[in-house]
Amino acid sequence: MLVFWKQRLVMLAVPKTGTSAYATALGPLASMVVSDPPELKHAPVYRYNRFFRPMFEKVGGEDMELLAVIREPVSWLGSWYRYRQRAFLEGKPTSTRDMSFDDFCQAYAQGDRPPFANVGSQAKFVEPRPNGVSVTHLFKYENQSGLIGFLEDRLGVTLDLPRENVSPRRDTDLSAATEEKLRRKCAEDFEIWERAT
Repeated sequence: MLVFWKQRLVMLAVPKTGTSAYATALGPLASMVVSDPPELKHAPVYRYNRFFRPMFEKVGGEDMELLAVIREPVSWLGSWYRYRQRAFLEGKPTSTRDMSFDDFCQAYAQGDRPPFANVGSQAKFVEPRPNGVSVTHLFKYENQSGLIGFLEDRLGVTLDLPRENVSPRRDTDLSAATEEKLRRKCAEDFEIWERAT
């Protein structure tokens, strides 16, 4: 999470949406960089609302705007699948080694997800709160030029993004039946991505 106090902007770090590269590029300009623990670095709207918003409002930050980036859901799951193929997870319940992407997505689409497929939901991450706190600027990961343009304009900088935290290449083909199941079971994720800029 990056906080730009003077510009009244908080960039939430939705996992697997390139936020590590933005943190590297923009961290030196931010008023606050939350990089650990992961539960705070990747604080969703509900956690921001519960912990960060009250603190900011006590010191004059009532008008903070939230920015988030979300990724096309199958591509987002592909990034998680590839990330969990890494050697440091081998032998752990969260590893996707020796498993097809199709099997990973089938497990993700079921009600009680096993540890390797328990990666959350982008729709839940950006879900508005009953008190009105919500994401003000929601960008598609695939619209990097729009996101960069917005940030350059808002922050008064020129961005040169590094490649960070890139997962290894793997086959991420899906059967038509699995894709249809994902679209049905995870409809909110597809709908929120369609609505993003």
